[in-house]
Amino acid sequence: MLTNTLHRAAIACLALLFVITPLATAKDLRSGKPGREGVSAERLARIDEHMERQVELGVMVGGQGMIARHGRVIYDSTWGMSDREAGQPMTADTIHRIYSMTKPITGVALMMLYEEGRFFLNDPVARYIPELADLRVAVSTADSASGVVSDGTASIGSGEGDTSKLGQTREPARQPTIRDLMRHTGGFTYGIFGETEVDALYREANVLGQPTSKAFIEALGGMPLQYEPGSRWHYSVSVDIQGYLVEVLSGMSLGEFMQERIFEPLGMEDTSFTIAPDKLPRLAQLYSPVDTDASIDGVWRRSESLELEVADPRRSQRYIEGGGFESGGGGLLSTADDYMRFCLMLLNGGELNGVRLLSPKSVELMTTDHMGGTGGVFNRPGVGFGLNFAVMKDLGQYGELGSVGEYNWGGAAGTRFWVDPKEGLVGIFMVQSIPHQTRLGNEFKLLVYQALVE
Repeated sequence: MLTNTLHRAAIACLALLFVITPLATAKDLRSGKPGREGVSAERLARIDEHMERQVELGVMVGGQGMIARHGRVIYDSTWGMSDREAGQPMTADTIHRIYSMTKPITGVALMMLYEEGRFFLNDPVARYIPELADLRVAVSTADSASGVVSDGTASIGSGEGDTSKLGQTREPARQPTIRDLMRHTGGFTYGIFGETEVDALYREANVLGQPTSKAFIEALGGMPLQYEPGSRWHYSVSVDIQGYLVEVLSGMSLGEFMQERIFEPLGMEDTSFTIAPDKLPRLAQLYSPVDTDASIDGVWRRSESLELEVADPRRSQRYIEGGGFESGGGGLLSTADDYMRFCLMLLNGGELNGVRLLSPKSVELMTTDHMGGTGGVFNRPGVGFGLNFAVMKDLGQYGELGSVGEYNWGGAAGTRFWVDPKEGLVGIFMVQSIPHQTRLGNEFKLLVYQALVE
């Protein structure tokens, strides 16, 4: 009897071990030596030299870089301060506002539901969100010759369009699809980056400032489209619509879905829409260039100055106190360590250490160029767009170090990442100043690639 009892207890313990092992394993990032992964340690040192110099010059208060090659983290370094006024240094576990680096995570959440057969990418959005049925398009923008220009950080409407057509709308050739949402070709806009008639309407309706995702969708349903769906790439709130679609399809809040289906399985313990009180000391201070404005109810204004001052505390209020809807387009907090897990999952074809979120074919579809004839991404030569990722199409046109097939995105405070399947490379850069006006992320990327020697 005792022998049988001990045998059953042993089996139960083994079963428990097998249950908990995948999650525990997923939390461990493997580390490696640069030289063994074909990277020069001597050349990597140029990153620290450059970034520490930028801190001395006041270009940034503090930052962090992390690099993985062939699945192993070979570089993780911090520079400067996470809070200059409090004298708090930047640390490896500092929590950052990642803004639009939320978008790829929302895209993965939506594609997980796609893999469950919940929808087709070419379905009209209104099939699942009736508040966005029968959208009309503004004649002043859709039928004008005005294009979209870019300063490299945000899409800016070029002028007012045809002012004689202000207030006029018409039916579009077709309604936006879910794939349009994921490639920013739905005809939506942001409101805060441009000066068109539709941008002004977004600001007047406080589309981004709504208290719930449902209220956001209802406000958006009263807005005309800026362009014909499928006709052009235009940066927009479309990923916030994706976040609401996740809620509709899953029956969970966006935060709940991400926590249960993405963050917990991958061991992303510090990624969330609001910060836990015990983690608040680890949240980096947010800075802004002097004489700038980055409010959601006005047009973002840039400054000629690189001098940084503490940003308006209201910009961090939702991360600390909550309020407003969980923004699939830009609302997450994260760490370099957490985001590296997410990127390695993508690099591995949807799986990390035995935890699979997507199939390799879904990752392939997301990181394939879907642009067709819809124009460029922020007017960047050689760059296309997949499903919630920018994609490198032509290195010769792009004209900087990189690889064809690389996919990437960044955030409004200067954070950025890229995944390079050809080189087995992931790069993550964290910094906190908004609106971001430096080339630090590009400099970090250049310095990473120059260190590859095999």
